[in-house]
Amino acid sequence: MNGNKPSEMNATLTTCPYCGTGCNFYLLSGSDGRLSGVEPAAKHIVSKGRLCMKGWNAHAFVHHPDRLSTPQLKRDGALQDCDWDTALATVHQRLQAIADRHGPDSLMFFSSAKVSNEENYLMMKLARAGFSTNNVDHCARLCHSSTVVGLAETLGSGAMTNTLDCFDHTDLVFVIGSNTTEQHPLIGGRILQALRHDTKLLVADSRKIRLAQHANIHLRHHNGSDVALINGMMRQILVDGLEDRDFIARRTENFDALRDSLEPFTPEYVAAITGLEPQQIIDATRLYAGADNAMIVFAMGITQHSHGVDNVRALSNLALMTGNLGRPGTGINPLRGQNNVQGACDMGALPNVYTGYQQVADPQARLKFSTAWGKELPETPGLMATHAIEAAAAGSVRGMLIMGENPMLSEPNQTLVRKALENLDFLAVIDIFPTETAQLADVVLPAACYAERDGTYTSTERRVQRGRQAVETPGDARADWRILCDLLQRCGIKANYESPAQIMDEITTLTPSYGGISYQRLEGGHGLQWPCPDADHPGTPILHQEQCTRGKGRFSPTRYRPPKELPDEKYPLLLNTGRTAVHWHTGTMTRRSHLLHREEPHAFAEVNPQDAGQLQICDRQLIRVSSRRGSIQLKARLTERVPAGQIFIPFHFAEGAANVLTNNALDPESGIPEFKVCAVRVEPC
Repeated sequence: MNGNKPSEMNATLTTCPYCGTGCNFYLLSGSDGRLSGVEPAAKHIVSKGRLCMKGWNAHAFVHHPDRLSTPQLKRDGALQDCDWDTALATVHQRLQAIADRHGPDSLMFFSSAKVSNEENYLMMKLARAGFSTNNVDHCARLCHSSTVVGLAETLGSGAMTNTLDCFDHTDLVFVIGSNTTEQHPLIGGRILQALRHDTKLLVADSRKIRLAQHANIHLRHHNGSDVALINGMMRQILVDGLEDRDFIARRTENFDALRDSLEPFTPEYVAAITGLEPQQIIDATRLYAGADNAMIVFAMGITQHSHGVDNVRALSNLALMTGNLGRPGTGINPLRGQNNVQGACDMGALPNVYTGYQQVADPQARLKFSTAWGKELPETPGLMATHAIEAAAAGSVRGMLIMGENPMLSEPNQTLVRKALENLDFLAVIDIFPTETAQLADVVLPAACYAERDGTYTSTERRVQRGRQAVETPGDARADWRILCDLLQRCGIKANYESPAQIMDEITTLTPSYGGISYQRLEGGHGLQWPCPDADHPGTPILHQEQCTRGKGRFSPTRYRPPKELPDEKYPLLLNTGRTAVHWHTGTMTRRSHLLHREEPHAFAEVNPQDAGQLQICDRQLIRVSSRRGSIQLKARLTERVPAGQIFIPFHFAEGAANVLTNNALDPESGIPEFKVCAVRVEPC
């Protein structure tokens, strides 16, 4: 949907490339074919004419001189320019040679939450049909894989249950493990707006995040103690008789097992684990359970733990116990961190499922996709991304194709990651900038960014929306879908699509939840929320209204397990990691946006003044932070935002990479790393 603006500006409506909120804006371009700015979409159902700081600057990196514009091939130890045919032939031949010699499962394919649904679909098709392996995954493994596993078990669907409009209809918002105003600013704004209409706010976060200033109750519980806190709240609900007995009887199962499991979690027991006062737990419980309609909002503060799936199960139990499901203003609402992490999961860029979460181990699902693609498909689920890193370090994974991901900053324990990538026989990278990962590659393929290609993206509320090309790619760069089509055809798989719209047409024939989605239907509106099974269906804003996707909601008892690594005498402080309001993930785009970089140019560590005094550290002083896995240097930022005994480091900065320090201990079910808790030592430099 293009429109003309004054001053001979072209305006192209598209979807923001940053967080999963799903904001829309117009990209403004002139007759010179360059972007000059953005303009909010005044009537868009999600952003409603507003943008966050990153959205306002979403054009700024597109024409950066660092953009990759020519394929590169490593010769004599250095990447050198080459032509597309040589680069693509090398990628196909080297990966195929590894598969022939060591078996298909010696390959790993990293898809991306930053590319479109169509491109994620093609990447998982390339892995499965092109190279006969289910070893395909993406960064959901690092952020919300716990959510997918936990909610799929208890409800039958691993997605956000409600829609953003539900903030206008709720009586209480329970925010736990989500720094919403900084990580999803427009959703944070909706929460603040709801407070003006007497909505209550309960915040559980060890840091004094901005939302905490507006909370009726702020629980500063210890990182990693979420299961104990939530179980304690549920026990107190039963003590007070605040459970929804009718909902439990009609719509759930396994309640007796849950009730029995909660008996040890008295306020006193929970207080000893969480660091809270018993009365705080009781008060918070009564605030939440006393609301007629309550929304649970969470993000990576819940998921990024070695017991992340248990955290999600516990929150699902809490919602089911109080009947807060299937109605406006209720639900369990995981906020997705990247613009298409929901879509990448939906498209089967995961080792165990095809599109729409159809299991690769299911013979009927496998037959359906095998018939459509004309290739017999592997039946054994593949490697998770985090397991693939370990396998590469051990030598059993020998080749990788990485699209739009930067594991050299995003994965934990960077010493291990570097060893893994350097140990590969062959590494190919598709990206828009020379990332830290691309610098280790044997072949680098230059891709189009979001402003240079068409496609669809699925937001955190399951809203499928269009992205539209506004400008041309730099130099010889190509859209990811064109690159993947070429590789598929070199593998003998039919992939003669003329446009992403044709790819979506294929997706809809194979994916019941996307069955009614087409470019024609997306063109004139504000997207469609899946499930949308047919062309006459309006989409589904709220899940589980009459019954859960799995039938009855299942209570899943959880036991408290401490984090894998807690502070001790040698490493006396706890490290927490996350994002800032200004930057995004590994900084590939935002640190190449001048105004954003100016606002936050350097790595830093938040340190409580009490700890700083004991360590004889001053504000803005250079410090060394060390864990059992490595050391980094960065500046201290003294603040009571973090409690005594804890420091916080954002993970955007390669020169002060937090993930040099973090622990690669994994959740046994979801494979997610424990980013939020590890033991560190801080020293002045």
